[in-house]
Amino acid sequence: MSKSVISVKNFSKSFGNRKVIDDLNFEVFEGEIFAFLGANGSGKTTTIRTLLNIYQADKGELLINGKVYSSEMAAYLGYLPEERGLYLTSRVLETLVYFGQLKGLTKVEATDNAKKYLAKVDLEDKEKSELKKLSSGQQQKIQLGITVMNNPKLLILDEPTKGLDPVNRELLLSILMDLNNSGSTIIFSTHQMEEVEKIADRLLMIKDGRAALYGNLSEVKEKYSDNSIHISFEGKLPEENELFSAKINKNVATLFIKNGKTQKEVIKYLADNIRINRLEENVPSLNDIFIKVMNNK
Repeated sequence: MSKSVISVKNFSKSFGNRKVIDDLNFEVFEGEIFAFLGANGSGKTTTIRTLLNIYQADKGELLINGKVYSSEMAAYLGYLPEERGLYLTSRVLETLVYFGQLKGLTKVEATDNAKKYLAKVDLEDKEKSELKKLSSGQQQKIQLGITVMNNPKLLILDEPTKGLDPVNRELLLSILMDLNNSGSTIIFSTHQMEEVEKIADRLLMIKDGRAALYGNLSEVKEKYSDNSIHISFEGKLPEENELFSAKINKNVATLFIKNGKTQKEVIKYLADNIRINRLEENVPSLNDIFIKVMNNK
């Protein structure tokens, strides 16, 4: 079984009379990419800040590698907060090098890492520019660069692609995949469901301070599938039998598999009785699931 890097148990947090988190439990395992989802105000940022000891929990425990976060862990992890903050009169390269040294790198190591990062994000010609002269998207790349300068073993990212255009969003996701392939564990919050589908192994979706969905991405999608398949075919297909009911339009059909029957049984029946030209399982998108869960009273 994989090692638990983040463990949140029976966590509750209120601000005044408003309960933001109510008995939340989840784990993030070593080497995985974990998506943290929820509507605005659902408690994602509150959970992250409490995990990092910025806030104090009312109840429960939030641990990183079995311990409450302390400044001694700073070199182990990288944190990208939702609110970005840079010294805008500083220059690009010196900013990255400065934060790299704060994270325990030598000046030579920090400079080398910074130059490689700037080349990767197409900003090598900006290394002497003041940060205030960069676009907001370029500044966000620098913020991410600060976060990953020391190749952290754990990355905690709060809305990392917020404000980025599609091209730079894809670039950031590829950087996260590279870091994960190099051994980094990543937890990130986002409103972009397609990002989760591209890179996440598991997810937690919270609603009203509680876990609404938690688990493997494919298992979550299977749970919300209507257990139907689409086919194009040649031959004669019944509208109903013991395995399925079908909506048929010429040589295209949607088959609704009956309770207690399996997709494997249906496909065997089809293969024995008709010619299948195309077959697709009807799996809902994560965006569809998100909307359904959030709208469910």
